[in-house]
Amino acid sequence: MKFLSIGALVAIAVIIGASFYVVTNFDSEIAQPSNSEESSNVGSIADFNDSVNGFAFDIYREMYNDPNNSGNMFISPYSIFTALAMTYEGARNNTAEEMRNVLNIEQDNESFHKYMQGLYNLFNKNNVSTANALWPKIGFHLLQSYVNTIETYYGGRVSEVDYSNPEKAADIINSWVENKTNNLIHDLVPPNAIDPDLTMLILTNAIYFKGIWKIQFDDDNTTDRPFTTSSGKKINVSTMCLTNTKNLFNYTETSKMQILELPYSDSNISMLIFLPKKGYTIADVIDYLNEETFSNLIDSMSEKKVDIYLPKFEIKTPLYTLNDYLIDLGMSTAFSDNADFSGIDGAKDLYISKVLHKAFIEVNEEGTEAAAATAVIMPLKYGGGSSSSRIIFDCNHPFLFIIYHKETNTILFMGNVNDPSE
Repeated sequence: MKFLSIGALVAIAVIIGASFYVVTNFDSEIAQPSNSEESSNVGSIADFNDSVNGFAFDIYREMYNDPNNSGNMFISPYSIFTALAMTYEGARNNTAEEMRNVLNIEQDNESFHKYMQGLYNLFNKNNVSTANALWPKIGFHLLQSYVNTIETYYGGRVSEVDYSNPEKAADIINSWVENKTNNLIHDLVPPNAIDPDLTMLILTNAIYFKGIWKIQFDDDNTTDRPFTTSSGKKINVSTMCLTNTKNLFNYTETSKMQILELPYSDSNISMLIFLPKKGYTIADVIDYLNEETFSNLIDSMSEKKVDIYLPKFEIKTPLYTLNDYLIDLGMSTAFSDNADFSGIDGAKDLYISKVLHKAFIEVNEEGTEAAAATAVIMPLKYGGGSSSSRIIFDCNHPFLFIIYHKETNTILFMGNVNDPSE
């Protein structure tokens, strides 16, 4: 049975919008995508945001409906999408068509990569740190055209790795991930995921932010309050309270849920919290949400006086293996002997063995710190409301949340909280 989960629609929507304060320190070696064309402005990016958001709701729904993910859940749809987008660049024929459909790509490849470049540049300029890398086996030849695309549009560096020593190879890649996530994501690639003979390429994405609430919660007002989990169990959890203030918050509601925006200071990032009304659950909220309804809910928000009760929580996810979810969404060929990634190396010998993902989030009185990373492992095939009244927004039962970028409505993180005490 599902507990309350805070995810990246994921049950609180992290709106990379206007309020993120990032304290990460990307090392100076990261390659910056070319800025030769400023066509990747906010307007053009917003035209394509359904790709990331559509994928976000699809993958989150698949994961949430898996009984193995019964507790709190948190992911970065943007991180997963970006790692798969870099892989998609090398896909051909049916492999490419299936990935294109799963990723909701409706434009031509050049326009799509410019869109991804625009997001990369915009987020890194808005205090969200994101980085990409290619890790080919020593001596494995990548097509220069493929390398050029990844470097130009994704800022991805190429670093050769000796996969004959899986422990050392995993340590090199995992150290990069730790560096890019402020040491929050560890052991993304386990040594046993690397075949010393067959693994030829690993693609990685990492994302990190730290946001300070624009209107902070007072520690003195935090108190233990009852919370009812999705199983009906009543527990006491440390709950932040922001009540009887003159502050106004963006808010809207439907017959099924209340939606509240909590902005971060000095950035264009916000958190959206989706709180099911009595008689409804997180599952009902997730079933309702898609890229269109998400956008409509944001458009319907208006400033209200709201009394807020929000549990403090921290989610440190297990290592998610995303293969089955992506196959169920429709990209089965990429994981099979029929895969065609000849756009990467000029041959049809590669396939995807694993797509791995880990994420972390902590929400407290000061703000939010979140990070995530994704790895795509590719071996050779052979071998194996009323405006005048105050609104009560009491998160005393499971809820969904999303962190997103406000200008483009792009979903960065998603989660749901079933039990804040976990």
